[in-house]
Amino acid sequence: MKSNLITRSGHDLLVAELQQLWREERPEVTKKVTWAASLGDRSENADYQYNKQLLRKIDRRVRYLGKRLEELRIVDFAPEQEGKVYFGAWVEIENDEGESKTLRIVGVDEIYDHHPQHISIDSPMARALLSKQVDDEVEVMTPLGKKLWYINSIRYEKHEISAN
Repeated sequence: MKSNLITRSGHDLLVAELQQLWREERPEVTKKVTWAASLGDRSENADYQYNKQLLRKIDRRVRYLGKRLEELRIVDFAPEQEGKVYFGAWVEIENDEGESKTLRIVGVDEIYDHHPQHISIDSPMARALLSKQVDDEVEVMTPLGKKLWYINSIRYEKHEISAN
């Protein structure tokens, strides 16, 4: 089961996507479908077929986002998190070979944008990092075996909580 946690910035992106689909893309595609349908024979009308398929794809995403946004729980930064790795943290880690990475622990719904630094709260790396602090050593199981990482820094995005 996937977690229902999301950062405020991730939630804002999903809301913006839903509004974009509903207010801009869907009405535009609906116009195209109506226009293409008015041309007559729909079975051989490529414009109609393509835009009808696009409309179904948009509607599926709108339904999914509508349901998913109701289930999600926004996790804002809390002062108690300072100094330890929790949900929403940006963590800079380094291994013995000198390889370093900066990662952000986010909800599964924030991974879809393929942000190279975002890792899911449900991932082995995130689970290993949780509750750790700077200079802690973290052991992570990878497909290639155990790997040791050291935590160099931890930071959080501290957002103003919006009124809406």
